[in-house]
Amino acid sequence: MSGHSKWSQIKRKKATVDSKRGKIFSKIVKELSVAARMGGADPEGNSRLRTVMEKAKIANMPMENVKRAIQKGAGELGSNMYEEILYEGYGPGGVAILIEALTDNKNRTVAEVRYAMSKYGATLGEAGCVAWMFQKKGYILVDKKSVSEDTLMSIALDAGADDMKNDPKEDNYEIITPVEELSNIKSLLEKSSIPVVSAEVAMIPSNYITIEPSILERNMRIIDVLEELDDVQNVYANFELTDEVLSSI
Repeated sequence: MSGHSKWSQIKRKKATVDSKRGKIFSKIVKELSVAARMGGADPEGNSRLRTVMEKAKIANMPMENVKRAIQKGAGELGSNMYEEILYEGYGPGGVAILIEALTDNKNRTVAEVRYAMSKYGATLGEAGCVAWMFQKKGYILVDKKSVSEDTLMSIALDAGADDMKNDPKEDNYEIITPVEELSNIKSLLEKSSIPVVSAEVAMIPSNYITIEPSILERNMRIIDVLEELDDVQNVYANFELTDEVLSSI
């Protein structure tokens, strides 16, 4: 899973320096609304909502904004009916690209996604063309300085995690969980005084492909453009971020 770990770290660094905070908040508002609509406004009984609320906290989103988004999703303040859509396609070098979107206008969104991909040499494919290459999992990163590998592995696996990885070149341990166990395992780690760097539901590639730095740059550009679209929530790809590739970013 090291490729995903490096990609997650790059995404967090990008988010940290992203001055377009309003766009980040807008995406989180949609996620909060959909989570509340699907599972209710009480985070205690809605693990998806708890995960999104944690994301809002990390982004320093005002609690009033969080509360209002949840109320709208639960129908307490009126609601925008956002629909979840998954787009699939290929980037340069045969890279599989998976795009998660929340939209109230499917025609607008698919047109924007198709244009962004074609402009930079990617193609939008049929449903199912690349989704089979990814698995929806809970994904947790824990700083290696905060706990020993043996201790973390014992706690995580006993709590129901699928796997734990320790890449010697990375600063964090990676814990892979069933989606439904993500919130519980995160809470257990924190109760054990083990701080969590990040916890998210992610589409993780089953296998990674290695591409040349020049092809990597083109794919990174496509992902950046897609993530700028208002309706796009997350973009995933299956390229391996090797040390050579990382040095070129």
